[in-house]
Amino acid sequence: MSHHEPYNPLPVRRPLWTPGVLVMLVFMVAGGITVLMRFSGGIGAVANLSTARPWGLWVGVDVATGVALAAGGFTTAALAHILGRHHYEPVVRPALLTAMLGYTFVVLGLLVDIGRSWAIWKPMVYWNTNSVLFEVAMCVMIYLNVLYVEFLPIVIEQFEGRVALPGFLAGLNLPVEFFLRFADKVLNKTMWVFIISGVVLSCMHQSSLGSLMLIAPTKLHPLWFTPVLPLLFLTSALAVGYPMVVVESTLVSSSLNTDNEMAVLAPLSRIAIGLLGFYLVLKIGDLLLRGSWIYLFDGTFQTNSFLVEVGLGVITPLWMLWSPRRRQSQRYLFIAAALIVGGVVLNRVNVFIIGFTPPVTQDHYTPALGELLVTFGLIATLMFIYRVLVTYLPILSQSRGDIKP
Repeated sequence: MSHHEPYNPLPVRRPLWTPGVLVMLVFMVAGGITVLMRFSGGIGAVANLSTARPWGLWVGVDVATGVALAAGGFTTAALAHILGRHHYEPVVRPALLTAMLGYTFVVLGLLVDIGRSWAIWKPMVYWNTNSVLFEVAMCVMIYLNVLYVEFLPIVIEQFEGRVALPGFLAGLNLPVEFFLRFADKVLNKTMWVFIISGVVLSCMHQSSLGSLMLIAPTKLHPLWFTPVLPLLFLTSALAVGYPMVVVESTLVSSSLNTDNEMAVLAPLSRIAIGLLGFYLVLKIGDLLLRGSWIYLFDGTFQTNSFLVEVGLGVITPLWMLWSPRRRQSQRYLFIAAALIVGGVVLNRVNVFIIGFTPPVTQDHYTPALGELLVTFGLIATLMFIYRVLVTYLPILSQSRGDIKP
């Protein structure tokens, strides 16, 4: 496959089976056992969900948060491929991989959460065009396939011209090579369609996740319920896209003991300042216009959670990133980016769990051990597959350190 990037992405030369990977396997096994219990004994066997509390950790974290944190995929693609800022190419492939895995596990999280998981295909056939959830389902489904198509050239790049099937399968070498070359040519000519489609689809369902809560004005706390909730969800996803890339890149460089990408991440953080500042203006302006700021002084758990979300997740990192000196520091940049990521995570948890108080029950929702194990298991599986793919596919750039020749 032909490439025009000013860098050379290659597989990482690091041992796959490390103590950290073994810890991931422990969580994967625990999560897998819990999933078996869920499908054999029902949701009630592993979760504290009920008719009054139809969603909890799996929706708030596995789905809503997972979708938001995967925004780095379409934001970096838009920056590098649509706006032509090729300086940021070294972080595009890792961000694409994170987005692809993130959306894959959003779907797996939904399979565990919904009561009739065998009917998850029905929105493709039975269309309810008046439903926001239908729009979210279709956009996520289509965008996940778009991510797979965008990732396919990386696989082709690794195996094109190197196919050597063993034994009786050797006769398939030529057909497989022909298919890879044909796919290479087709994707080179049509990839722009998928990149643009991915950006459009992402913007659609990022905002529509906020629209889901517009039908619950009596159930969602006034600090979060607002007619502009879809816009806030979209702008917060845009704001967290680049900080998520910073967090991912820093963790990869430190865990694999490779060079960092500060030459890319530092200027990327300047863009994050504008996006995060715009989100903060919308957030504060909405509170003032609706008069919901009066709830900031009632001292409830919801209020304190909101203050932590905005104070530590928006205002503090915005102040940290405002200084050019701190933006050039890998430590400060990582801390600021991690705070932004944490702020968006808390925002989704606030909207779907903490701020969600159905009037039909006064019971407080606390995630069961089974819910925690499934969530940790999914996260560990995502990290494990990421580790395997960067080991065997050309995803990380050469500047990150040791690589396979």
